[in-house]
Amino acid sequence: MGLFSSASRLSQIFPPKSKFSVNDIPDLTGQVIIVTGGNSGVGKETVKALLQHNAKVYIAARSEQKVKDAIQDLSSQTGKQAELLLVDLADLHSIKRAAEAFTQKETQLHVLFNNGGVMVPPINQLTAQGFDLQFGTNVLGHFYLTKLLLPTLLATAAPGKPARVINTSSLSHAGVSGVDFNTLKDCPARTEAGSGYLYGQSKLGNVLFSNELSRRYADQGIVSVSLNPGELKTELWRHVPSVVRAVKNATLYPASQGALTQLWAGTTDEGKTLGGKYLIPWARVGEPNPAALDPELGKKVWTWLEEQVADI
Repeated sequence: MGLFSSASRLSQIFPPKSKFSVNDIPDLTGQVIIVTGGNSGVGKETVKALLQHNAKVYIAARSEQKVKDAIQDLSSQTGKQAELLLVDLADLHSIKRAAEAFTQKETQLHVLFNNGGVMVPPINQLTAQGFDLQFGTNVLGHFYLTKLLLPTLLATAAPGKPARVINTSSLSHAGVSGVDFNTLKDCPARTEAGSGYLYGQSKLGNVLFSNELSRRYADQGIVSVSLNPGELKTELWRHVPSVVRAVKNATLYPASQGALTQLWAGTTDEGKTLGGKYLIPWARVGEPNPAALDPELGKKVWTWLEEQVADI
């Protein structure tokens, strides 16, 4: 049953009870993991579960104080200390500094959770380099971070023990038929498209990037998956009008539920087999928007992303 059927959509909005729980996560002693946006919401719940299973976890986010607060809170809950990695995904220079800071400390990276993101911010907001804030943060920022960390991921991968890149998308990617490259920098076409469309486009970009990464690096030990974490009560809704939030709130799940699918992909033996897949709540394999499976579009997006970071 395709993603665009009402039954498939309802199955993702109101998923069946999860067969996977955080108790199913294996011991992660010795594993080094990065979670972008790990200071709140789904990211924080992901970090919590990883710490509870003995991983060394870096919380990658832009606010030093918020990350420090999260580290302290998680420490009180788990008895384990997460690490700080300052990065602003809306600034390519910040991403470059963060990757350099990480590789000066670590020689291995077992899992990269590209979890952070923004949703429907004011239309006038752009990245530091003038890109649409949503595509620039959600797609380009994570692409550049992944590109810079790829040598470490490849060096970490071993036979039977792939390195993993887990890319958080959304059901919103279903409503977009492709990528309008004219809307990725500030221009009238971008403003006319509107924040809702631009968000869906960025979430489609997450799946396209994930699939293209899998095509290019699966044979070198990289497992790349994308996923819909579910409809969740998180700070991601902060830019949505309060009336809409109030209505939506009745059908939203806690962030801890939203962490399940990416934890399943990023930690379990089954997760090793999911390269190139699109996952749905809770810890299930689903079907993405057919546009996300177009290898030509995937290649075109990858080429565009490479061009934007060539001179950073």
